[in-house]
Amino acid sequence: MAKILRLILGDQLNSNHPWFREKNEEVIYLMAEMRQETDYVTHHIQKVLAFFLSMRNFAAQLQADGHQVNYVKIDDKHNPQDLTKLIHNWIEELEIETFEYQLPDEYRLDQQLQEICSQLKIKFKAYDTEHFLTDREYLAQFFKGKKTYLMESFYREMRRKFKILMDGKEPVEGKWNFDQENRSALKDRRLLLKPKTHPKSVQSLFQTLKDAQLKTIGSLDPEQFDWPTSREECLEVLDYFCEKLLVHFGDYQDALTTWDPFLFHSRLSFAMNSKMLSPLEVVETVEKYWEGHKEEISISQVEGFIRQIIGWREYMRGVYWAKMPDYSEMNFFGHERKLPEWFWTGKTKMKCLSHSIGQSLDRAYAHHIQRLMVTGNFALLSGIHPDEVDQWYLGIYIDAIEWVEITNTRGMSQFADGGIVGTKPYVSSANYIKKQGNYCDHCAYNPKEKVGEKACPFNSLYWHFYDRNRDKLENNPRIGMAYRTWDKMKNKQEILDQAEKYLNDIDSL
Repeated sequence: MAKILRLILGDQLNSNHPWFREKNEEVIYLMAEMRQETDYVTHHIQKVLAFFLSMRNFAAQLQADGHQVNYVKIDDKHNPQDLTKLIHNWIEELEIETFEYQLPDEYRLDQQLQEICSQLKIKFKAYDTEHFLTDREYLAQFFKGKKTYLMESFYREMRRKFKILMDGKEPVEGKWNFDQENRSALKDRRLLLKPKTHPKSVQSLFQTLKDAQLKTIGSLDPEQFDWPTSREECLEVLDYFCEKLLVHFGDYQDALTTWDPFLFHSRLSFAMNSKMLSPLEVVETVEKYWEGHKEEISISQVEGFIRQIIGWREYMRGVYWAKMPDYSEMNFFGHERKLPEWFWTGKTKMKCLSHSIGQSLDRAYAHHIQRLMVTGNFALLSGIHPDEVDQWYLGIYIDAIEWVEITNTRGMSQFADGGIVGTKPYVSSANYIKKQGNYCDHCAYNPKEKVGEKACPFNSLYWHFYDRNRDKLENNPRIGMAYRTWDKMKNKQEILDQAEKYLNDIDSL
C-alpha cells in the first residue's frame, strides 16, 4: 500500500529531479489533465496538445523506469477536473499518509496548493523544482531597496555565479553585452534553414479534445503536429540549434520578415518552460559548442542567446515572485480599451500585425520582437487594458505560463508596472518596423506618412501616446528627445486627430 502521493504538474516535467533518482514502492506519482488548467484562459489548441502529449510521454518514461504513476486523462470518467478535489480523492482512495508536491511557478497554483495542504489531516511537504538557477526570493533580495530592477546587473551576477562566458573574473572577449550587434534586418533569404521538427499525428488526442468541447484558439494540422514533446526530441532541437542556427542567431534575432516564422531562433522556450530541458544545461551546451567553433561563430551570437535565458528568463521569474499578486493589477497608464477583434483573426490591413498575429494563430509562436515591437507596441500605443493583453498572450503562445508571460507583457511590453522591468516604454513608430524587415512592403498603409488615408497607424498613434501621457513620461531621462521632437512639429493637432480617427475605428484598421 502506497504511503506517499507526489503531485507532478504539467510544467514540471523535469526527469532529473531528485525525486526520480530512486525507485520507492511506497511512492505514487499523480499527474492529471484538468479542465481547471485548460479553461482558466482560452489556450491555443497546439499549446493544449503540446502539454498533454509531453505529460503523457513523461508519465510513460517514469513508468518505464519503474516508478508508479497514476495518470488521469482529460476524458476519464472519474476526473474531477479540479486540483483540490483530485488530491483529496486520491489521498482518500489510496489511504495516503504523506502528500508531497513541487513548488508551482504560478501564483494561483501556489495559493491553491497551500490552501489544499492547510485542509489536510496528513503530513505534507513542498520541494523546489530544481529547475531555475535561483530560488523564488533571490531577485527580491538582490534588488532590496531598489525601485527599479536593472536586469543587466542581475545578468552579470548570474554570469559570475555560474561561471558562464567568463575569463576569470572578467567576461570573455572583454564585454558583458553585445546587444548593439544583434539588431540586423535579414536581407538574404538564402541563409534560412528549416527548423528541426518532429512531425507526428495527434488525431486521436485532437478528437478527444474536440469531444470534450474544449474552447481553444488557433489552428492545427492534426497529422503534422511538429513541436518536441519528449526530452529526447528537445535535446535534438538543442543540438540542431547549436549546429545549424547559432551561427546567425544574434545577428538576426530582432529581424522581422514574412519569409520564415522561426529564422534562427531555437524553438526551445516550450522545452524549458515545461522543464523537459533545464536552463543551465541549455546554456552550458551552447557555450561548449561555441568554444569548439569560435572560428565560425562570433561571441555576439552566443552572448545574445545566453542573455535571454540566464538574464531575461531568470530575471522575469524573480520579478514575478517579488511583485505578485499586486503585479497582476498594475495599470500605470490607466488604459481601458478592449483588444481589436482582429487580434483573434489576423484580419487587419496592417501587414506587420496581420502577419505576426496570423503566424501566432497558425503556429502558437512568434519571436520576441514580433511580440514586443509589433503586437505589444500596437496594444500599448492604442491604450489597450493590460488585462486584455495578458489574456491574449497567455492563451496564444505555446510557451506562455503566467510567471514568464505577465512580467514580459504587463512589464516589458505594456509598461503597466510603471518601470519596474523597463526603464522606458518599448514603443516605436513605423520607422522601426520598416528598418527591421519587409513587413512594410506591399502594405495598405505607407510607413512614411503620419496623416492621410494611407498613413501608417503606428505613426500617429506613437505621437498620440506620448502626448496623452506627457505628465507620466516627460521627466524620464530616456524620453526627453521624443518630447523635444514633438514640440517642434508644426502639425501636431493634425497628427492627434489622425490618431483619434484610427482609435475610434480600431476594428476596421
